[in-house]
Amino acid sequence: MSNFAWMAWTWPTAIFFVALALTLLTMTWLAAACPEAERVGILRIPTTRGDRLFISLIAAAVIHLLWIGFVGVDPIATLPFGEEGYGISSLWLATAISFVTAVLIFRTV
Repeated sequence: MSNFAWMAWTWPTAIFFVALALTLLTMTWLAAACPEAERVGILRIPTTRGDRLFISLIAAAVIHLLWIGFVGVDPIATLPFGEEGYGISSLWLATAISFVTAVLIFRTV
């Protein structure tokens, strides 16, 4: 396990990878259950569900990097767990913005 010491294996990291795996499994199931047709949205290019997922993931990465660069990751609240409490990072706000952006991308692109 010392080979992975460079990675910050925290609960948010685990949640991210589990959510990504579940998203990919869901998209695979949807592709098999109901085949998709390309559609043209506001970008004026034909896109599929997979294309919109890719655009959403890239947008989420950009949103998070900009958030870290301009706002930072300081805690916005502290939950009363343990002796010192558990700080909730402001990155959760960037995650909420990313979810809203993904919904908009799936609806309009």
